[in-house]
Amino acid sequence: MFSLSKVHFTILVSLFRFFIGFIVTIYLKSCIYRSMASKRNKILLGAAGTVGAGILSWRTLFPWIGYDIKMMKQGGRLMKMFAKDLEDGLYVIDIFERDVEKHPKKAFVIFEDRVYSYEFMNDQANKVANIAAKWGLKVGECVAIMIENEPSFIWTFLGLQKLGIAVAFINYNIKGQPLVHTIRACEAKVLIVGTADRIFHSVDEVWHNIANIPIFVHGGDRGDRYKSWDSLMTAALPVPVCRSVRQNIKTNIPSCYIFTSGTTGLPKPAIVTHLKSVGFTKFFQFFNFGPSDIVYTCTPLYHSAGFGLGLLNTIDQGATMVLKRKFSAHQYFDDVRKYNVTVIQYIGELCRYLLSVPENPLDGQHNVRVAVGNGLRADIWDQFKQRYNIPNICEFFAATEGTAGFINLNNRKGACGRYSPLMMYLDKTKKVFVKIDINSGEVLRDNNGRCIPVKVGEPGVLLSGIPEMLKNNLQFYKGNREMNEKKLVRDVLVEGDVYFNYGDLLAMDSDYFLYFKDRIGDTFRWKGENVATYEVSNVLTQLDIIHDANVYGVEIPGTEGRAGMAAIHLNGDTKITPSVLEKIFRHATENLPIYARPLFLRFPTEEAITTTHKQQKTQLRKEGFHPQDIDDPLFFYDVKRKTYSSLTVGNVDQLLTTSKL
Repeated sequence: MFSLSKVHFTILVSLFRFFIGFIVTIYLKSCIYRSMASKRNKILLGAAGTVGAGILSWRTLFPWIGYDIKMMKQGGRLMKMFAKDLEDGLYVIDIFERDVEKHPKKAFVIFEDRVYSYEFMNDQANKVANIAAKWGLKVGECVAIMIENEPSFIWTFLGLQKLGIAVAFINYNIKGQPLVHTIRACEAKVLIVGTADRIFHSVDEVWHNIANIPIFVHGGDRGDRYKSWDSLMTAALPVPVCRSVRQNIKTNIPSCYIFTSGTTGLPKPAIVTHLKSVGFTKFFQFFNFGPSDIVYTCTPLYHSAGFGLGLLNTIDQGATMVLKRKFSAHQYFDDVRKYNVTVIQYIGELCRYLLSVPENPLDGQHNVRVAVGNGLRADIWDQFKQRYNIPNICEFFAATEGTAGFINLNNRKGACGRYSPLMMYLDKTKKVFVKIDINSGEVLRDNNGRCIPVKVGEPGVLLSGIPEMLKNNLQFYKGNREMNEKKLVRDVLVEGDVYFNYGDLLAMDSDYFLYFKDRIGDTFRWKGENVATYEVSNVLTQLDIIHDANVYGVEIPGTEGRAGMAAIHLNGDTKITPSVLEKIFRHATENLPIYARPLFLRFPTEEAITTTHKQQKTQLRKEGFHPQDIDDPLFFYDVKRKTYSSLTVGNVDQLLTTSKL
């Protein structure tokens, strides 16, 4: 937790309580006397003037108070809606069926120029439910689906939810052992495979390892090993199943499993309970998402951004989703204009790819009112906002398996949220930002064995308290106790407390805005200093010739820590020339401290990113910097020549033995 003067804090809270009480008193009096004579109205106007003066003085003393009031207003509205659904016993499938009854003919999904109404999607979901009802699965048991972004993903999920069956979303890009692992990890009783040939071939390659479960495949006959899903759907009737079959659904039972990206090992199935699913459905209420909104989703539905935010919030409001099979930078804003989209989603480096598209006079002509996502870097924030005329950017920070999150509702450049002293005081699930050992990733502790909070401006790992309703079931992933225990930090501030470890470094500025700094494991130590890869990437990409810079640390024999290395992708038709290398050298020298300057550059032909547009560093770190292990052009930071010079098998040994690294 960031430090704050106790006296300052006490005064702040007292003043705030007085301020709120005063406003409430004036408001109630105005309600009582609003029909009375003009003389009394004048008195009230005078009181209102006093309140206005109070607000002005408050904003002078605490300029951030308006942010807090906005967050409390939006957050309170969200929580009220969430509590109402829980009180009424409504889960996601109930909310969807309510939508169907309310406006059956309304467009639910728009996909490849076809409109799928709520009624049609429900009919297809009923077919799925009637097929799955014959499998004899219990509420909470799991069916895995491996389907691309298409309407069948949605109606398959909804159909299984009608029976209370948990659905595991398998990343359709994985193959081999990771694919076998994901299917086994979620203990799937059945696997449903989508229409794409490449998905089928991935499954077919590992069939002998998963042949113990039935496998249903879209797209016609695939041989004796597999059952035709299309045939079953054709024969099934769209008759609703009785809601009593899912009467045993509880808030703590899994609704679905969303797998981690696998950047630090094999993917883990994060548990999304029915409680968390309902929570997901309210996230867009931070910006008043409503029935008339149209959201554009091109991120994978197997990921929490596409599914948990895009799809579930659409269902919650009975809104419309424009679904894209896969991201296309060139088609993105054409689609946005074509379908009158009002809310767009982004993730990772997606916005950078949009900026790489040639400018178009129509770039700023659309109906978008909000862009929501995470991973929009500060170095392109203004450029993206201005070029595409985006009124509001809601950058957020969260994790599928996490217990809390933040969101930036104030268009603050680069910020992913805010955590003021007042919000800390009111927060029932406390968050703290503490120091870590960069090399081991472990939290640092003081002489009393407690974690050490960081100061304002200093990066710290985010730890979040565990809500009371979850303390009796501390399971974030489907798996053994050890897997879940790794995400917990105990005895953080007092003996016996327990917090969830996000594994991400954030920093707070003097106005209490939060900024993502790096992922633990990505930050490295060189020349006795900590180097945040995210920050170095931001600096490098400020250079107009660089499209993307993936920064990571590599080990050099005989040295301590890791030296910086950057995988560079140049803009457009820019070639690797002496002048380009000199320009990068000069930019790094002028804008980065000596310990943060990349010692090595690599120019890969393809970008190393995950399927959710996040930079992949693990394999690059393993490959290191030695020319005998890498085919890509390599260069080193050459102080003598004041440029990045070619690194080859012929000169690498000389560099390591004669240079002062």
